[in-house]
Parts: sequence; C-alpha cells; structure tokens
Amino acid sequence: MNKNSSFSSALRAAFPHTLPVLAGFGVLGATYGILMSVSGFPFWVTSLISLTVFAGSMQFVAVNLLLGAFAPLEAFLLTLMINARHIFYGISMLDRYKGKGIKKLYLIFGMCDETFSINCTAKVPEDVDEGKFFLATTLLNQSYWVIASTVGGIFGSIISFETRGIEFVMTAMFFVILVDQLREKKARISGIIGLFSGAVCLAVFGADVFILPTMAAILLFLTLLRPLIDKEAKV
Repeated sequence: MNKNSSFSSALRAAFPHTLPVLAGFGVLGATYGILMSVSGFPFWVTSLISLTVFAGSMQFVAVNLLLGAFAPLEAFLLTLMINARHIFYGISMLDRYKGKGIKKLYLIFGMCDETFSINCTAKVPEDVDEGKFFLATTLLNQSYWVIASTVGGIFGSIISFETRGIEFVMTAMFFVILVDQLREKKARISGIIGLFSGAVCLAVFGADVFILPTMAAILLFLTLLRPLIDKEAKV
C-alpha cells in the first residue's frame, strides 16, 4: 500500500498515542512554569528553555543552577548523569530512525522517555509514512511541554497565593520514583543503591556539594553490581 505523504495524516495517527503524555506533561509542565515564575524568571524564558532544552527533570534541577553561582562543569556533569539514559535510547533507535533524512535531526533532539516509548512500540498505520509518524509524535509531545510550561509561567506571574515551598515538587517527584523502585522487586537494588549513596554523600560532603559525589557513587555501584542487578531483573 502507498504511504500517505500528508503530515496531517501522521498527526492524526500519532495523536491518540500521545494522550497519556498530554495529561502528564500538562501537570508537570505547568508546575515547572510556576516554579520558574516564582523563582523570578519571566514566562518567555520558561518557554525558550522548554523549546531549546526540553530536558524534563533536568529543567527542574536547572532552576537552582540558574539561580546559583556560574558552574558550567557542574552543570554539564549533572546534566550528563541525569540524562545518560538517552544514550541507550538513541542506540536502540538507530535502525528505526535510519533513512529519515533531515527529520532525524529533530527526532534526536526531541527524544524523551515518553516519545521513545511511543516511537519504539507503536504500530504505524500502513498508509502513514513512518518518518512523519515519528516526527508527529515528537512534535506533539514537545508542544504539550512547551505550552503547559508557558501557561504555568504566565499563571505563576499573576497568582497571589503563597507559593513558598513549591520548589519541593521536584524532591517529591523523585521520592515517588524512589518509592516505586523500592516496591518493584525487579528494581529494588537500584533504588537501595540510590538511597544509600545519597544518604552517605550528604553526611560526608554536606548539602551544598553532595549531588555530584552521589551520582558518581551510584554509577560506581551500578557498574560493580551489574550482574546482581541483571539477575534481579530476570526474576
């Protein structure tokens, strides 16, 4: 069957797959926008960062980096460690993105957990061009994030209720992820490693500089205990 060359057809095919992402990004994106606003950034800065960085959890972390002292090496290493999983996403998508022309540049840039999940598993309709389907999925998901964070930024600039403590949202989100890992038998060791490494490094290095040592410790333990972690995942 001939592939439909219409991008609108690809958007219609991709949209149902992205509805769960719309729900999640709508809440998290708006929260990020509000956090940026109450931290002193205008909404257009929030929009620009979401448009050009599009790094999800790293954008939350970056709020404190933007407010703190200029430390490019720390920012680079922190970003690398938080988003290192994208390296493996990219490797696994090499074949699927092969031959997609110039579209591949945006597909690589717009890769996130949710987009990877859809583009890796979704069955593309026979009458829709696969490259345009991937492009539509990526574009829709980033659009949800940009729009939600922009709306949150605008809303945050006009609200008058007490917003002190909203920066705790990122801590709460990571805590929920940790609890889920500890409850999941196949990921319990990884969760324990993260919890133990964070607690020890916090006690040794202090609250101001414990993040990078924690990341390094987690990487070391995950490497050393890889056979045990793989064995746990197969149970």
